[in-house]
Amino acid sequence: MTSEQNNTFDLSASFKAYDVRGIVGETISAEIVTAVGAAFVDTLGLAGQTVLVGGDMRPSSLEFIKAFADGASRRGANVQLLDLISTDELYYACGALNAAGATFTASHNPAQYNGIKMAKAGAQPISSETGLKEIQALAEQYLNEGAIPEAEAVGTIAVRDVLKDYSAYLRKLVDLSGSRPLKVVVDAGNGMAGLTTPAVLGDALLPALPFEIVPLYFELDGSFPNHPANPLEPENLRDLQAAVVKHGADIGLAFDGDADRCFVVDEKGEPVSPSAITGMVARREIARARAAGEEVPVIIHNLLTSKAVPELIEEDGGRPVRTRVGHSFIKAVMAEEGAVFGGEHSAHFYFRDFWNADTGMLAAMHVLAALGEQDGPLSELGRQYEPYVSSGEINSEIEDKAAAIERVRADFEGEDIDIDHLDGSTFSAKDGSWWFNLRPSNTEPFLRLNAEAKDAETMSAVRDRVLAIVRG
Repeated sequence: MTSEQNNTFDLSASFKAYDVRGIVGETISAEIVTAVGAAFVDTLGLAGQTVLVGGDMRPSSLEFIKAFADGASRRGANVQLLDLISTDELYYACGALNAAGATFTASHNPAQYNGIKMAKAGAQPISSETGLKEIQALAEQYLNEGAIPEAEAVGTIAVRDVLKDYSAYLRKLVDLSGSRPLKVVVDAGNGMAGLTTPAVLGDALLPALPFEIVPLYFELDGSFPNHPANPLEPENLRDLQAAVVKHGADIGLAFDGDADRCFVVDEKGEPVSPSAITGMVARREIARARAAGEEVPVIIHNLLTSKAVPELIEEDGGRPVRTRVGHSFIKAVMAEEGAVFGGEHSAHFYFRDFWNADTGMLAAMHVLAALGEQDGPLSELGRQYEPYVSSGEINSEIEDKAAAIERVRADFEGEDIDIDHLDGSTFSAKDGSWWFNLRPSNTEPFLRLNAEAKDAETMSAVRDRVLAIVRG
């Protein structure tokens, strides 16, 4: 982004806390991306080393991949172009090849957006606290100077396909060959799951599994002609829900645009909450870790997941660790604790065996394995992991968010509750019958409410009481 007054570049509109995201032609362009590629190499000291670059199916991604590769090679990195990849394919490649990398994606954002997710060797995340600010500052310097200096030894650019290796690696982590036959509807939302699903779950590159895949919107199309690639919004699940019922399928899977998140619906077309998926995968990962000799495997969950999750983890002999919302926090705690698995209410799922990175496909494979190794339907299996009733996330547009939270605290004062401030404010009834969290959005004038209770009547009463105070 250029300032007209002094003709200097300021990239703060597109450099976020954890990645780069902007509007193509306005806050992100090929010129900017070239400078970022050069700054990436210089900031991380990657001259003479391998740098991996790929992107999703957005119209601007291929141009940006080439621009980043140009900037990176000018500063001496040897670039390997991965071309079209899901975000978790980048994490796989950075982990398996022990190389830094970048992928161009704006995840579930509309078509006019694109962005960059970057990782160090070993798939370590790069955030504003671990290099992103420095990359931004150096990229701005190169843009304002009008030139990127050429390294003494300019790097090479080659092409590498990692899809088959990625698919084989995931299949090694979850053996699905012994599953009962399942009919699986997959809504790729015209995103990267249209490429990864046939490779991992189908027979495009590897031997067939006992699954009949019913594809929805597998054509890679970054204009998203059918619906936005954001399964977190209920209306974007409707086509999947209808297709599951129509085809008499056992399960439905929906992926976001860059395929790092996965949402699940049962055979009735009803969503299975990400908290239930977290519990289901945690149970499998605890059992596997304990069988390998790990006495008390650690599982991470953010504070908005159902309280059924830590209860189940303890019941199965694991140790739950509660954390703030957000992948940078989860990945950091995963590494600190040596955790085997982590789950978030937003359907991000993290695995130690996947370099602590998030992968929707691996989570989906665990769910398919859990379903396929028993005879009951997913609705019955999922119910075991959802004993409580949740409100889902409810946004209220509030300018003075702190004052609204204080009004709630005052209203509940004197009642038998606990309040903690790990991320926003969490109010919990000491008898365990309900809890709710109020979190201010960092980027929008929203106060976000998540409530959960032992039954629908209690949840509704708590939810409505809090909303009346917040919006009053």
